Amino acid sequence: MSRADFHSQNLGSAREEARRLFAAKAELQGMWLRWVASQIYALRPAEYASMVRRELQSMQEKSDS
Repeated sequence: MSRADFHSQNLGSAREEARRLFAAKAELQGMWLRWVASQIYALRPAEYASMVRRELQSMQEKSDS
């Protein structure tokens, strides 16, 4: 499977996972960063984890603006 195919097939679930992780930020507060790092680390394959990380970063940037 090409990288583009993988990306298009998994983008929706990566966005959902990022929303789930981001939603826990208010509840976990100071513990969130360590928790979210462990959640992303557990995701497989690594390409999927990177997609979730990018989506999460985008969400954080939008919330900071």
